[in-house]
Amino acid sequence: MGVFVKSIKNHLSLVIALVSILFSLQVLVITDRAIMSYKEQLASQYSVVVVAKVSLKQEQFLKMDPLIKSATALSPDDVIKRLNSGMDKKNIELLKLTLPKFYKLHLKHYPTPQEVQDLTKKLLKQKSIVKVENFAHTHDLVYKLLVLFKTIIVIFTVAVFVVTSLLIFKELRIWQFKHSERMNIMGLFGAPMWLRSAVLFRLAIVDAIIASIVSFVVFVYLSTNSWLLEQFKTLNIELVIFNPIDDLVMFLGVSVILATILATMIVLWHKEEV
Repeated sequence: MGVFVKSIKNHLSLVIALVSILFSLQVLVITDRAIMSYKEQLASQYSVVVVAKVSLKQEQFLKMDPLIKSATALSPDDVIKRLNSGMDKKNIELLKLTLPKFYKLHLKHYPTPQEVQDLTKKLLKQKSIVKVENFAHTHDLVYKLLVLFKTIIVIFTVAVFVVTSLLIFKELRIWQFKHSERMNIMGLFGAPMWLRSAVLFRLAIVDAIIASIVSFVVFVYLSTNSWLLEQFKTLNIELVIFNPIDDLVMFLGVSVILATILATMIVLWHKEEV
């Protein structure tokens, strides 16, 4: 029993460190997916209003910029209703002919501020278009908030990655010191460095696999948690919180590669000291 408890203690700190890295990385992935989903939602709501001197077809708008997804002609009836002060039907029809043409352009994705500017410039270069309303101020504010939120998550993930990697490195160094006597004896008998350090690499890889499994179980639970799903539903965001296949591969890849790299650094460092 005591050996079992000691074995758990030896692995626990390294597993927790790896799980924290995988957790922060998955939070970054979820944030990116949520922002992409929200951008798709914004793209369906965002539109550019164009005022033209003549009637234009959708095909003509599509040729102006590849960002344009569709163009819809706006009815002049609403404008006429505001101007109508007892005009007869004949005058109303004449007014319809003299009014400029209004179009609403929907885009393929939620654009960056630079894309909005470029699109506006291209549209205004057309002789038939006299005005473009891109709602730039509101758009820029929303886009900057999305970028700021993602930047904060990235900084948080990088900070966790760096600090936790140092903790993992320290833990592996402790393991190296524990087994240094056996490693030195094996060295005296001519054992190569990779064989002397096999226990260190075995520890790193086994704990990386355990951390991946723990992270897998945690995020499978979170992806089916009704409260969390309800929060995203309230925000009208549809996304995959956890992809069992792709994300598990990412967990295994990141944890095993990171643990192996840190173990290799320790082995090389030890070789230099000797």
